[in-house]
Amino acid sequence: MTYLLNNPTDFAVDALRGFTAAYPAHVMLAHGGVVRATETPKDQPALVVGGGSGHYPAFAGWVGPGMAHGAPCGNIFSSPSASQVYSVARSAENGGGVLLGFGNYAGDVLHFGQAAEKLRAEGVDVRIIRVSDDIASGPAGSHRDRRGIAGDLAVFKVAGAAIAAGADLDEAERVAWKANDATRSFGVAFDGCTLPGAEEALFHVPEGEMAVGLGIHGEPGIREVPMGTAADIADLLLDGVLAEEPERSGSGYNGRAAVILNGLGTVKYEELFVVYGRVAERLGEKGIQVVAPEVGEHVTSLNMAGLSLTVMFLDEELEEYWLAPADTPAFRRGAASALPEAPARSGIHIPGEDPIPEAAAGSRASAQRIVEALEVLKATAAAHEEHFGRLDAAAGDGDHGQGMAYGTRGAAASGRDAAAQGAGARTVLLHAGDAWAEEAGGTSGALWGAALTAAGGVFDDAQSVTAGDVVRALAAGIGAIVRLGGAQPGDKTMVDAALPFRNALETEFGATSDLSGSVLKAAAVAREAAEATADITSRRGRSRILGEKSLGTPDPGAWSFSVLMEALGTFLQSVPDAAQELT
Repeated sequence: MTYLLNNPTDFAVDALRGFTAAYPAHVMLAHGGVVRATETPKDQPALVVGGGSGHYPAFAGWVGPGMAHGAPCGNIFSSPSASQVYSVARSAENGGGVLLGFGNYAGDVLHFGQAAEKLRAEGVDVRIIRVSDDIASGPAGSHRDRRGIAGDLAVFKVAGAAIAAGADLDEAERVAWKANDATRSFGVAFDGCTLPGAEEALFHVPEGEMAVGLGIHGEPGIREVPMGTAADIADLLLDGVLAEEPERSGSGYNGRAAVILNGLGTVKYEELFVVYGRVAERLGEKGIQVVAPEVGEHVTSLNMAGLSLTVMFLDEELEEYWLAPADTPAFRRGAASALPEAPARSGIHIPGEDPIPEAAAGSRASAQRIVEALEVLKATAAAHEEHFGRLDAAAGDGDHGQGMAYGTRGAAASGRDAAAQGAGARTVLLHAGDAWAEEAGGTSGALWGAALTAAGGVFDDAQSVTAGDVVRALAAGIGAIVRLGGAQPGDKTMVDAALPFRNALETEFGATSDLSGSVLKAAAVAREAAEATADITSRRGRSRILGEKSLGTPDPGAWSFSVLMEALGTFLQSVPDAAQELT
């Protein structure tokens, strides 16, 4: 159990506040996370890494010179929201773009991705690194589809060192992916962790056994085996990661490796040293030279009883960056004097205090039409809320109708407020996208929020929105849904309706230049595609577990998409001169 807390719901916030008070020379609070206490050097890429709380030292403990510039921190084992990621990134960025790093988990992919869409819409270059070191979570041939565990430390250390050495955003991204592709991890658990305020652990392992292939969010592992000695466990972990050792060569990997033996929260240092003694012995027998090993707690899971082994197979470049100086609250290497000094931070991004950019009269007029369209979507979602919920209840938790109602309501209100302050078309949609994601929550909210954000990136606050702009914006929004959600046609998701809609829209508008007619015809195609999802089972999301129960019922996300697009087409019919400009 967690002994020291005030209110369980405030645990993550209280911990972050105390952390920044303990390390004021390194970090300061930002909305939903921390940033360096010093300014990011002008035009240097900002490395922003994060995820849920409960993993300290990851991720806030790695903020400082030579490593990260900021870390958004979600609730316990929960992704930070898109607004938290965005706010930390805005506070850290100083002209060099942003490299977002996180473990490859669905919630992080969505929320970091949505924040990236908004930053890009504002002209900030953003790259994304999804760490995928856990060999237990996927086959070797699909390494980048695996989840991230303690390999986060190796990847972010290398990326931060490359940036400190002068790498631009392209180079930092290349090096980070190179580090990820060279890193493998494997772990075991002896007992589960207990969430703050809870009386029971998330799982228990039978006496005398251990769970192999643990996750860091309370996942118990993929199988249970008899527990052996420390040497047996060392052999199990090492054999797992070395099964994917690359071939040795003169110009690449040459038998040198960075090694991290990581405690998950309850297994303490002396125990880890016993295991590491066997790891070091075995590596020596195999002719692998260990470079600057790390033994201790680096990526924890609250108080989980377990450990993991990470190996990054080095070449000269990766080794140079692994050994480079770093000065953070939880990870230090070399002399701090070897790192360049930076001035104290003068300020951070505060949500709600962004000034509304100046907009031309034509763009403000278009913004008013966009607000009207958002109001139509709000009314449509409210009218269909019960039906959307019934569709979702077939194989889900039945909250899709409520989520769509909340999301459209928040988007309309935020867009209306921005327009009242003189915002142009781009800014109105960016505000609406933020609000949709925050109000709706869940996967659907994140995807619709990202869609509005990407659509807003097509528009311009300096000019009116043309019919062609609307088509491009709709296509960009659907592109964001596909890119962030990762679904393919046939998975029984919103994508099954959205992609046919986009294809039909672009084809019809290219032939006729009739915006409203093209949207309505594309919406009819989307409705037909949504109806067809009744004949397939779910393959993604929570409903995939009850996939057979979804047979005979259309996917709620696909259906609601088609309904909202039909409403949009009908609205556009009422807009004067919609064939030319949305004013």
